[in-house]
Amino acid sequence: MPTFIHIDIPTDNVERAKKFYSDIFEWTFEKPSPEMDYYLFSTKDLDGKEGIRGGMGLRGEPDQKIAAYIGVDSIEKYASQIQKTGGKVLNKMPVPGWGTLAICLDTEGNLFGLWEDATEENK
Repeated sequence: MPTFIHIDIPTDNVERAKKFYSDIFEWTFEKPSPEMDYYLFSTKDLDGKEGIRGGMGLRGEPDQKIAAYIGVDSIEKYASQIQKTGGKVLNKMPVPGWGTLAICLDTEGNLFGLWEDATEENK
């Protein structure tokens, strides 16, 4: 069943935001690549088990907000269902070596993302 798998947090100051979240919630951060100005983070639930993962980088647009991504097996399949049921797909794009994402709106105007992992064939 598709579920939320990733949260993307835009920041104005990455170091300040990393300190904020790690000091309060004990999240840990790692930089996946020296070329990327982006950090991945890990969380734990209240029982200490692995929680949702996410990423943090500089804000791309002045009004960019936190976005939650739902993991799916096919962006095309779910994008079609979203449009058929009154939602909108605003943008689809590959993330080379990682997968594909789509930014969507539900019927209430809420923004959310879809994420499809890359397969060996399309990495």
